[in-house]
Amino acid sequence: RFLSALRRRCDIAGKRLSGPGLAAEGRVLRTVLYVYHSRLLRHRPYLALQQVEQCLKRLWKMNLVGCLETLVGLIPKKNASKAQAECLVPSQPILETVALKVLGGCKLILRLLDCCCKAFLLSVKHLCSKEFILLNTVASGLLSRLWFVIQYRCVLQTLMSLYSALSTVLHLVSETQKSPYIKGFAFPSDVGDFLGVNVSSEAKKQKAEMFTAKKSTSWMKKFFPAMPEAVSKVGKKRKSETCTSAVRNCGILCPVDIGETVV
Repeated sequence: RFLSALRRRCDIAGKRLSGPGLAAEGRVLRTVLYVYHSRLLRHRPYLALQQVEQCLKRLWKMNLVGCLETLVGLIPKKNASKAQAECLVPSQPILETVALKVLGGCKLILRLLDCCCKAFLLSVKHLCSKEFILLNTVASGLLSRLWFVIQYRCVLQTLMSLYSALSTVLHLVSETQKSPYIKGFAFPSDVGDFLGVNVSSEAKKQKAEMFTAKKSTSWMKKFFPAMPEAVSKVGKKRKSETCTSAVRNCGILCPVDIGETVV
């Protein structure tokens, strides 16, 4: 029962970590940093963006998804019959290694969310000062999307629930055949104590700060006047026609850029 639960949570965590959202936002972030590298080396929002990119880079270099796939491959697909006295399970060194990587991934994602929030607030602050409007507009949109991708897909919460399943199996395996691999480190029973913060309250606090800061950019609406009603109706009609033809011709999986005409 514990092994099937561990397998299921490993699959969920792997899918959420390897989803297209995080990878796409990471590519956009690297492109923005590359474009502005020679011009904004001392600009504070640019330096904050570099910290976000550093967290993402470390998260990918951990190869947490590959580690979870290896663990899933070692878990038997079917439970052993009740007549059998033994069951193949992953060894204690494997479980300890994966548990340590999951703990590190939780720390990194928590740090990534914090860096996203701080960089977003900094970008909005400089945007309100009418400084580097293009960069800070792009940066604020990118950072808010990255933050919401992690929160909406519950990446951190998934890793925390995965660690609880890992901890249970690790405890049972170590009781059956004790062979510790990582020494000098006591695996925590609760991830919240290890992280040192309440994840849900911290997320709510960051969300409130970002929404409050976003309201201060309402002055930008004067740069983009409201579209005339006639042009708006034409744009909506073309948009629906383009969408229908795209679905008919390419299928729903084909990425199509559907937008209204700019007058």
